[in-house]
Amino acid sequence: MITLTWQRIIDSLGIIGEFLIVIVLLVALLEAYLYLVFYRKPRQKWMGVFFYGLEVIDAAALVALFYLMLVAAKTPSATLLQGGALFFVISLVVIFLLSTRRTTKLGLAYLLIAPAFLGILFLILYPFGYEIYLAFTNAALRTMRHPAFGLQYGLTNFKDVFTGTVAHKATFWEVLIRTILWTVINVFFHVTGGMVLALLLNRPMKLRGLYRTLLVFPWAIPQTIAAMSLRNEFNYMYGFFNVMLRGVGLQPISWLQNPHWAFVAVVISNIWLGIPFMMVIILGGLQSISKEYYEAAEMDGANAWHQFWNVTMPLLRPVLTPAIILGSVWTFNNINVIYLITQGGPQERTDILVTSLYKAAFSFYRYGFSAAFALVIFVFLLAFALVYLRISGGLKAVYE
Repeated sequence: MITLTWQRIIDSLGIIGEFLIVIVLLVALLEAYLYLVFYRKPRQKWMGVFFYGLEVIDAAALVALFYLMLVAAKTPSATLLQGGALFFVISLVVIFLLSTRRTTKLGLAYLLIAPAFLGILFLILYPFGYEIYLAFTNAALRTMRHPAFGLQYGLTNFKDVFTGTVAHKATFWEVLIRTILWTVINVFFHVTGGMVLALLLNRPMKLRGLYRTLLVFPWAIPQTIAAMSLRNEFNYMYGFFNVMLRGVGLQPISWLQNPHWAFVAVVISNIWLGIPFMMVIILGGLQSISKEYYEAAEMDGANAWHQFWNVTMPLLRPVLTPAIILGSVWTFNNINVIYLITQGGPQERTDILVTSLYKAAFSFYRYGFSAAFALVIFVFLLAFALVYLRISGGLKAVYE
């Protein structure tokens, strides 16, 4: 058992601090290099070949430094890193001394974009590329140190996703249907509940700010804390729901032991947690609609229902479309609520795709299979987003 001591805490903070310092230094070197590329030019034309050649060499050195510090599996020697960094800095100084200032329209844009690009590269693109590589290997607990890569392994992994079990006994198609049901129910109630609350809060009323604050609380509370609290509310003996049922003379329900009611429990929990976010998004959209539209509709004889369908909904479409897509993706991938309340049980009957994926990777150690499984989920969600955008036409107003 690992004992948490002050020395261990200090050592851990030191490691984190060293990593952050390395990131800052690498970003600073990149910014310095981009400054020289866009804001400096050779003093003399005959220096051009040497000047630009040195810039190309520095670009290669910078890529090598990034790879050695952030990507390489084995820690490189300090001498190699120090030598590479020293060469890069000296080269930058030489380029600066051989150059003169020039004006540019794009320099500032690239300087500002560079840190964000690095974040996307190392936090999204590189892991995604590694995920694709891993999907075509036989990586598992016994082969993780030296996994074999090949097309046959990838085909086997993808075949196993669709024809085998994705966790212990559950199949992909069984879990997919449950995931779609979970997503549709949650998003429907998120949007409906958020719309109703947003319409109510958009009207003039006393203490409107207080009501908005109170209604945002379920979303503002960390989801881990909220889910663990809700798990206790479904306790058979002392949970809030069964206490209420006994209070009205009904029999208590085995929420977390019965597969059917366990699924209902996690759906209720996620609906309660997700409505406030949708309410805030829709409320912002409602406040952006000019009152002149409603005045014109009222002059034409439109009642409240006609105003809602012919004025409010069309003008909310650019807001609702990305909100529904984001809500669907988040709900589809929401592992927290299910894992913290039921752990996918009982009998894997509350598992959705991402919880089955988690179990396949970290309970059964099927890493290559899990990578292929993750890519299948990604393609499914990408297809849904593209089809929904095409059918709803929710982004037309942006381009028109």
